[in-house]
Amino acid sequence: MTMPRARITGTGSYLPEKRVTNHDLARMVETSDAWIRERTGIVERRMAAEGETTSDLATQAARNALEAADLKVGDLDLILTATTTPDLIFPSTATIVQHKLGGSTSRMPAFDIQAVCSGFIYALSIADQFIRTRACQRVLVIGAETLSRILDWNDRGTCILFGDGAGAVVLEADKDGKRGILSTHLHADGSQADLLYTSGGVSKGNLGTIRMLGNEVFKQAVRALEGSVDECLEANGLTKEQIDWLVPHQANIRIIQNTARRLGMPMERVAVTVERHGNTSAASVPLALDEVVRAGRIQPGHRVLMVAFGGGFTWGSALVRW
Repeated sequence: MTMPRARITGTGSYLPEKRVTNHDLARMVETSDAWIRERTGIVERRMAAEGETTSDLATQAARNALEAADLKVGDLDLILTATTTPDLIFPSTATIVQHKLGGSTSRMPAFDIQAVCSGFIYALSIADQFIRTRACQRVLVIGAETLSRILDWNDRGTCILFGDGAGAVVLEADKDGKRGILSTHLHADGSQADLLYTSGGVSKGNLGTIRMLGNEVFKQAVRALEGSVDECLEANGLTKEQIDWLVPHQANIRIIQNTARRLGMPMERVAVTVERHGNTSAASVPLALDEVVRAGRIQPGHRVLMVAFGGGFTWGSALVRW
């Protein structure tokens, strides 16, 4: 019997209305539009409104993905939400989203994944296992963040980088096994935690804000993503030329360009949204994916490589045949 693959049948995204430009930030901290553009490629990012929560963003992205897949929430078997900025300590943001979507009556399982910027890739891999083992037929995977809530707006090294947003995909079992997720590869290295972290936490008694040693994180990210590309190609017996699309974590344009060079891939086949979204952590890969899918640029049969790197450190990749 052919093992089913987890095929992406719908994508969706959602961004808050408020835009924060580099010029806005230059009025808050010692920086400039030119300085930010040169070092990160970011021009603007979105910020959630007062009272607008991670689950609000996630729910809108989920609705758009379900509509694209022509499904209702009652058709789902599982909801996974990747986030570093949950609404509450508990219950999970995924259960809040389940309720907002109207899926509580089906009592499907729902839970969160916390792997920071790699969270969506981690959640995608978990969903893939549920579908491969036939435990689920349809899974909703969401990446959503309100990182503006944990920024130090006096720290120009971090406040210029991050934004809020959400992206989602619907996965369904592809029974002939020809399309869908070909492989996922996940890694972590907790010994590097002091390079990118929050200064507080529940057991420490305070929320804290994002802290980062930018140059060191950049070096580690480049090294890890290069390894992820090579690992994925080797696992699938593919050459660089056989990858049609790269959908990377949107942290920094220079990291994205470096990963593209590793693949020998022109930037025309790389999903890039960092200039308009900034780093939206777990939301960045599904946000970028939704944009290129809705533009009709990814076509059936294309091989799409998604890669991400985040605090922890965590990193990973997922290769999909569309």
